[in-house]
Amino acid sequence: MGIISVENLDRLFWLGRYSERVYTSARLFADSFDRMIDMDMDNYAAFCRQLDIPNIYSSREDFCSRYISDENDPNSIYSNLMRAYDNAIVLRNEIGSEPITYIQLSVYDMKKSRVSRAPLVGLQKVEDNILAFWGIVDDMIENENIRNVIKIGKRIERLDLYGRLQMNRESIVREVHRLAGRIERTNLHYDEKNLKELKKLAEEEQIDYDRVVALVDTLRKD
Repeated sequence: MGIISVENLDRLFWLGRYSERVYTSARLFADSFDRMIDMDMDNYAAFCRQLDIPNIYSSREDFCSRYISDENDPNSIYSNLMRAYDNAIVLRNEIGSEPITYIQLSVYDMKKSRVSRAPLVGLQKVEDNILAFWGIVDDMIENENIRNVIKIGKRIERLDLYGRLQMNRESIVREVHRLAGRIERTNLHYDEKNLKELKKLAEEEQIDYDRVVALVDTLRKD
């Protein structure tokens, strides 16, 4: 593999972000679904607030249907999966065919879950395929820069979500260290001042979650 174009570096980055968004969103949805069934029928509204997405849903049933599989909802799991797929297909020369296969399997399982009476089963298969995709990225892609760019996208997306969800301090600190260790080894342009502040925030006893999200969202430079 030769020099990677700026356009494909961007696609690798967003492949990492969208694959992580699908994986974490599917996990969060499963947790929210259980709470809606067991305790709080309107838990979907809190779910939307946490992730900072518009609550366009009219009911629990509408949310459970559309958030999983509505191709016209830009925030649905399905829409984000298709964005990951679109980036992966263009990157065949950079990442090879085998990693793409697991994204394709995710799309297949997602489409099956759209007509299933047990959508969580399909979502679990999607999660498993995304995990397999990341494993194949580690195992099959020889170019370290390609691997790192995908993982930087993954870590930035995870930190963004963890910050919005106000995850425990240990989770935030772990992801900051993983991100910092990789981004400094790539040719991606990033804001060194923001990275330094992000690492400093991770040393504080009380995490400033809003600031973490703001720094992560502006860390990468075009």
